[in-house]
Amino acid sequence: MKSLIDTIYALTHKSIDWIKEHIIKTSGALGDWNTGHIGQRNFVIAVSCIVGICSGLAAVILKNFIEFVKNFVFNTFPHDSYNLMLLITPAVGILITLVYVKFFVRDNLGHGITKILYAISQRGSNIAKHHSYSNIIASSFTIGFGGSVGAEAPIALSGASIGSNIGKMFGLDYKTVTLLMACGAAGGIAGAFKAPIAGMIFTLEILMLNLTMASIAPLLISAISSTAVTYYFLGRDVEFVASSVTDFNLWELPFYVALGLFAGLVALAFTRGMWFCERKMGAVHNIYKRWAIGCLVLGTLIFLFPPLYGEGYSTITSLLNGEYQSIIKDSPISLLGNNEITLLIFAFGVLIFKTFATASTTGAGGVGGTFAPSLFIGGVAGFVFAYGLNLLGLITLPIENFTLVGMAGVMSGVMHAPLTSIFLIAEITNGYQLLVPLMIASAVSYITIGIFEQQSIYTKPLAVEGKLLTHERDKTVLTLMHISSVIEKNFIVLSPKDTLGQLVQAITKSHRNLFPVVNLRGELIGVVLLSDIKEVMFNKDLYDTMQVREVMTIPPSFVEADEPMESVMNKFERTGAWNLPVLQNRKYVGFVSKSNIFSAYRQVLTQMSYE
Repeated sequence: MKSLIDTIYALTHKSIDWIKEHIIKTSGALGDWNTGHIGQRNFVIAVSCIVGICSGLAAVILKNFIEFVKNFVFNTFPHDSYNLMLLITPAVGILITLVYVKFFVRDNLGHGITKILYAISQRGSNIAKHHSYSNIIASSFTIGFGGSVGAEAPIALSGASIGSNIGKMFGLDYKTVTLLMACGAAGGIAGAFKAPIAGMIFTLEILMLNLTMASIAPLLISAISSTAVTYYFLGRDVEFVASSVTDFNLWELPFYVALGLFAGLVALAFTRGMWFCERKMGAVHNIYKRWAIGCLVLGTLIFLFPPLYGEGYSTITSLLNGEYQSIIKDSPISLLGNNEITLLIFAFGVLIFKTFATASTTGAGGVGGTFAPSLFIGGVAGFVFAYGLNLLGLITLPIENFTLVGMAGVMSGVMHAPLTSIFLIAEITNGYQLLVPLMIASAVSYITIGIFEQQSIYTKPLAVEGKLLTHERDKTVLTLMHISSVIEKNFIVLSPKDTLGQLVQAITKSHRNLFPVVNLRGELIGVVLLSDIKEVMFNKDLYDTMQVREVMTIPPSFVEADEPMESVMNKFERTGAWNLPVLQNRKYVGFVSKSNIFSAYRQVLTQMSYE
């Protein structure tokens, strides 16, 4: 079986390589042609339209594939075994995904948005070609069979991969490839939600792409062209039909502020809960054992709380249209009684356990994102907030309105993206009459979670490692720089047992005034500075008796070969040194100097400029 899989894998990739070779030849010729005929700016705008169309088609394929898998599952299992289906099918879908990723993709698909951010900061905006389709296939099986995740992050990564690889095919530079990658991500989000404004703002807030006159036009064109494609194939219906939503009243505004505070705390709990659960699941190294544990937790939670099955969009639609009791009807908890208190407790349980369901899905090997879970949790949080206050009998709040605004509030907190949340909810529900409450709840939620967490669920893993780009230009440039590009190795290496005479001979052959001293294991134990031996280097009586170990000194600090550049600059600042040795596993690699870093800094700064 394994040999058959290896053969299929090899033939598939040979075919892809052959196609790629011919496409690259054609695209390279087109890239050269564009410079002299239509100009770079117009060429990028034209390519961004192509990227948007491709991203839109990817979104259409993903949506249809998920529906196809869902229909297959529901037609296979009779309705009278509904709860049994909820127990079994998510595990089957995640197992299919696990096998597909392990034997066919042979790469870690990871978290979609985090992978895009990592590609921008650490991989020159290069994303593997298989992400253009592998995330679509994997997430379709995961979600279609009931995995408690969303499809939007995978489609954003697929779009980004399309943009990145189209840019590379045309031989474009880093800044243009990055822009096209952002266009692909914007197109993916715009196509998935039919929300072009949210798609464009997503790249500015979450991907932290700087807004300039050179970048706004391609982003808009990509988002609009992607949305047009999805309109053509999927119709113009919004994602959530919210027929019961009404205009807001001014007296409700303080309650929207309170909802924003509640949403910020819910977002904090979701974010930290996801990190905690994923760390615990990651500690289980056997992938099949991890699958069994994750699916057992997921199946149990879905059995008790059926709204946790899949993306959960049908539950949100029910809440937005006043069909509250429908969300509990298939749960064993409904046996406790069909009353308002039971419904509120059930909804609160859904709110709490959605985090564990999502983390169990991804931890078990499923592929999906947190877009849909954050929207789901937000909608339920808004419902619990308004429904609970109404049960007290002191006030009557429009539950559907608070459900919708809660979606924006929690999403704003989870993603640290208030503008994306505001426009996304307005676009996918046609809820523009609630624009002011959306703004209030999103802003308050963002401020609330910012007190406890400076980074979003996507950015913290990279921020901890110093690999996150920000809107601060200096930090961004330093993050894009890598030690490997500025290491100097043209130094004569000495042994601690070398004599002063041998040192003098090395000085005559070297153009540097610095000499690393390395032991037999290749470990750096000191350095010799030319300025430190001026008094003895001309004393020939010491040439055979004095050894290098007697004149060497310990460097003021060391630099690791994979150390973030910002940390390296802090060491230069703290020590006042001009050169620092670079080590890898304690072994000598070379030296890095301030002058080389400054030169590389200017080059990266020039490459980053979009104007």
